[in-house]
Amino acid sequence: MSTTLTTQTRTTEPTDSTETVQLVNGLSCSVPTDSPLAKLLASQRTWVGPDAKARLKILRQAKSIAIVGASPNPARSSYFVGTYLQQSSDYRIYFVNPNADTILGQKAYPNLASLPEVPDIVDVFRRGSDIPAVIDDVLAVGSPVVWIQLGIWNQAAAEYGESQGLTVVMDRCIKVEHARFHGGLHLLGFDTGQITARKTIR
Repeated sequence: MSTTLTTQTRTTEPTDSTETVQLVNGLSCSVPTDSPLAKLLASQRTWVGPDAKARLKILRQAKSIAIVGASPNPARSSYFVGTYLQQSSDYRIYFVNPNADTILGQKAYPNLASLPEVPDIVDVFRRGSDIPAVIDDVLAVGSPVVWIQLGIWNQAAAEYGESQGLTVVMDRCIKVEHARFHGGLHLLGFDTGQITARKTIR
């Protein structure tokens, strides 16, 4: 019989360096922090972000989006997402890349602080290990939402961002979410999130 494990309360003891694991049956046990079990628990995804209705509300309320890690390379996913947002939305789009002058015909900015306005959403294309620094930048400029793109996961950073008052969306593509809510993916068989197919959600 297998026992399912949930989020653990982590403690560090100088003598044996263990962490306390909370089991679903209410019991707890200590395991060495460098053990395979501890590593498995650390890799488990227990954080849950905004649900579909909340994500739709985020996209409806936003007027501007900054893409951090935007690339001028057409082969990169950030380029594809930027193209979609330019052509298929009314958002004011800003590209953030300190190594580029222009992206998709627009000025590229070196950082969030240099943008002409505080973006409503900061869409992030960076490695998972870079996310904590990006969240600090988002907090510094005062953006309310950080949207971390599909395939990028840093649970500790998401939890930290939420603790500081940020709305965090993680491991989701903003292009896919926008398209499905606006009926753009129905031909591919995706659930568009609409109650009726007669009218596009605006």
